[in-house]
Amino acid sequence: MRILQVIPTLDPSVGGVAPAMLALSRGLVKRGHEVEIVAIDPPSAPWLRSIDLLVHATGPGLTNYQYSGELNKWLAANGGRYDRVIVNGLWQHPGHAAWRRFARTATPYYVFPHGMLDPWFKRTYPLKHVKKWLYWPWAEYRVMRDAAAVIFTSEQERVEARESFWLYRVREKVSPLGIETPAAPSANVRGKLLDSFPQLRNTRPLLFLGRLHPKKGCDLAIAGFAAAGGPAAYMSLVVAGPDQVGWQEALTKRARQLGVESHVVFAGMLQGDLKQSALLNADALILPSHQENFGMAVIEALAFGVPVLISNRVNTASEIESDGAGYVQPDDLAGTTALIRRWIQTPPDVKQTMAGNARDCFARRYEINRAVDSLLEILSEPLPGGSRSKR
Repeated sequence: MRILQVIPTLDPSVGGVAPAMLALSRGLVKRGHEVEIVAIDPPSAPWLRSIDLLVHATGPGLTNYQYSGELNKWLAANGGRYDRVIVNGLWQHPGHAAWRRFARTATPYYVFPHGMLDPWFKRTYPLKHVKKWLYWPWAEYRVMRDAAAVIFTSEQERVEARESFWLYRVREKVSPLGIETPAAPSANVRGKLLDSFPQLRNTRPLLFLGRLHPKKGCDLAIAGFAAAGGPAAYMSLVVAGPDQVGWQEALTKRARQLGVESHVVFAGMLQGDLKQSALLNADALILPSHQENFGMAVIEALAFGVPVLISNRVNTASEIESDGAGYVQPDDLAGTTALIRRWIQTPPDVKQTMAGNARDCFARRYEINRAVDSLLEILSEPLPGGSRSKR
């Protein structure tokens, strides 16, 4: 098959949608399928340089909605070359552009919402939800209604998506995301994090890996670390991720107020060897997120044999807990404190067993070939409504 991936941006600092899409695309290519990507990124964007797939960058869109006339033109001229089209994400123009181009044609399109219909957003940002309601009936509702399938990455995401809007009609499918098994690290990789942040030497780092955003629970990680006695256990907390909303200053102040500033390292966005080094050095991953569609950072940690301490709002929590690969608690301060305190009290031999469980959990559930198998099954199903004629 010749497959087109449609996505607003491939900038990794925006979140996990782009890395997830790229991992699936590379897996599809290894199976002999042709995959191309169209994004409304500037052609000169630095994050495009390292992507080993064919990317069509049509240039940035207008406003937060990212309207792009150039994308419309590109899809009109080139859309007929593809057998399947996959739309990644909601609430921006690329999805609506794909609907206008492919609905009621012989080229089926599929939608990955990537958690963007989670009712957490409705509860947390009610005014934004009202604005989305004004937009929903004539745009996103139609995008999802006319898709060959709307693909959720977990059963929990599928069920909860129904709660966001009462006007809701989709063909639901569930297909997990995944990543490749990490290559064996070179001999000097482990020390790179410690060379960059010498204060981490002789500590057992907890690793928070994700955007600095209220949704991710970074503040809970810091407060829970202090309340659980992390410093007394000679632990450190590494907060690694881009400061997406200008929150780091407030988080640093909070760590200072709690008396743990010297034990909390804000490492910024880690990539390549530094990110691998952080995972190799981590005692555990901590992610007390309020809403996590899939949690690519969680899957990356499992792949490295790192047990995970996560909230019950991470949609893969039940599988991880049942596999003995981590601990799960509610997404509040009491729950986060309990996670860290329980981890501190876990005997070394149990931690070692959990590390093995983490690797097994990854291999059985989230290795990229499992995700590719599942997606190809959906893409190969007979199309709803029979054949369609091309525009």
